[in-house]
Order: sequence, then structure tokens, then C-alpha cells
Amino acid sequence: MSPAACDRLPVLGVDIGGVIVDRVAEDCDTSFFGLHPLETPSVDGVIEALSQLATGPFEWRVYLVSKARSTTAATTRKWLEHIDFFGRTEISRHNLFFVSNRAEKAPICERFGITHFVDDRLDVLKILTTVPYRYLFTGGLGVNEPPEWVPEGIEVVDTWVDLRHQITGTINGTSPT
Repeated sequence: MSPAACDRLPVLGVDIGGVIVDRVAEDCDTSFFGLHPLETPSVDGVIEALSQLATGPFEWRVYLVSKARSTTAATTRKWLEHIDFFGRTEISRHNLFFVSNRAEKAPICERFGITHFVDDRLDVLKILTTVPYRYLFTGGLGVNEPPEWVPEGIEVVDTWVDLRHQITGTINGTSPT
């Protein structure tokens, strides 16, 4: 990590699909793209972890950054409201951003000084070169397999409990990254 990154307040960026919204139910009615998207489960432990991170080391500096077209973005907003995501995590609704292609996540990370980013797509994490701590989350992939190889500088994490520990470790100086 660069010396400049050490001087910044930590700012967390989090993708939604496969990181907050579970993909386990992709092939059934309760999948996010099925007949009952509001019944789609969240990834195990995500609400608790994000609540602890948002009200703890990140002091409300948490941004949701997701690639979604208008229909999916509208469904995502409804789902977040349906599960009372913002109330339960204390993340601001104003910190929710949708982009039309994954490459547009990079300028948002630069704009808000994001220091930590969690995504389930390696192609996204590879382009977030201004983000010192990048996490490939594999715990919400459902039937999709994680990549066989991950470049240096990107940590693979499969539970939100482990992810929360790794992220807070970078702030407290106890992380192996």
C-alpha cells in the first residue's frame, strides 16, 4: 500500500449482486431475476458485518456500487427497502450508486477515495487500481465457481465474518495483506 493510502480515512465500497444479494437461488422463483425477487435472500452475515463496519471503523463511509440497468436497479432499490437494509446497516441511501458497465466503478472509487472494495467479479477488482485493499467475495456465488487464479493484491474471502475481520485488520494493522 502506498504511503498516501495510510493517510486517508478508510472508505468501503461494496458491490451488491453476489456480495449482498445471494446468488444461491438463481435457478428458482425466489432468485433476484425470478418471479419473486423480493424473497431473494441476502448473503449470510452481510447485514451484521456491514452494520459493524459502517458504524465502526468506516464511520458511515460505506458506498454501494453496482452495475445494473434501470429495471434491475429499480428491483435492487425495492429489495434493499424490503429487507430494511439501510435501517439495519445504517448505510445512507445516498451512498447507493448504479453504473451501466463495470468499468464505471473505477471513477466512483476514485471520486469517493474508496480504500477497500468488495466484489464477486475478478474483472472488476483488476481495474480498481486506486483501491489499496480489494476483496474477491466468493460466498455468494451460488453455483458459479470462483476463479482458479487471483492476482497478487486481491484477497479471496468466502464469508462475511472472515471479510469483516480482514477489513478491520487492515485498519488496525493486524491484517496479513
